[in-house]
Amino acid sequence: MIRIVFGVIAGLFAWAIAWLGSEKILSVISPDGFGAHLRAFQEAIVNGGQFTADTTILLMNIVRGSIVSVMSGFLAALIAGENKRSPLVLSFLLVAFGLLIVVLSWPYVPVWYHVIFTAMLLPLTIVGGKLKTSK
Repeated sequence: MIRIVFGVIAGLFAWAIAWLGSEKILSVISPDGFGAHLRAFQEAIVNGGQFTADTTILLMNIVRGSIVSVMSGFLAALIAGENKRSPLVLSFLLVAFGLLIVVLSWPYVPVWYHVIFTAMLLPLTIVGGKLKTSK
C-alpha cells in the first residue's frame, strides 16, 4: 500500500514537473510565440481582461498533456510495483486538478479544449500504467 501511495505522489510530481518544464522550454524556444501566449494567458488569469487562445498552442497542449499523462501513469505503476490502482488514483487526482484549472480558465479557453484536455487525463494515465506489465 505504501508503494502505491509513493507511486501516486511520484506520478503527480512528475506530471507537474514535466508540464511546467516543457512550458519553460517552449517559452525559451519560441519567446514571441508560445512564450508570449503563455504570458498573456497568465496575465488574464491573474488580472482579468482580454485573452484570445491560439488554436495551434491549444493543440500542442493536448499533445503535451497526452505524453505527460502516459509518462506519469507509467512512473506511478513502476514505483508502485503494480499497474492498476496507482495509475487509477493518479488519474482521478489529475482530473480533479484539471477541473480546478477549468474553473479558473473557463472564460479564456474554448469549451472544446476544456472537454478534450480534461477527458484525456484519466484514460491516458491508465494507459501509461498499463505499459508497465504487472507481475
